[in-house]
Amino acid sequence: QVQLVESGGGLVQAGGSLRLSCTASRSLFGYRTSAVSWHRQRPGKQRDLVATITNDGITNYSDSVKGRFAITRDSDENTVYLQMDSLEPEDTAVYYCNLVLRYSGVLVDFWGQGTQVTISS
Repeated sequence: QVQLVESGGGLVQAGGSLRLSCTASRSLFGYRTSAVSWHRQRPGKQRDLVATITNDGITNYSDSVKGRFAITRDSDENTVYLQMDSLEPEDTAVYYCNLVLRYSGVLVDFWGQGTQVTISS
């Protein structure tokens, strides 16, 4: 079992920046790790993938955040960050951290409780 805790959300004006943290109860990266990602759920919308980082450090971003957001990992490998710059009101959402582990070919998801990000225009 893995516990994930997100932090760093808040209220900022459009054009501002925030850095979200996802801290785990154990190392996020190891031979069982498929990927660590950030997702967001905007009001009245489904949860969408924002950014992913793999065990090998390969990153991917949704088109809506590419060039503005960056996902990185701490050297202790217990924390993943989401640096968010040039924030827009459309980025307002609850942001969730997700870890996918492989157990004998089966993928298992772990989620944090989410952190609210609100961007004012």
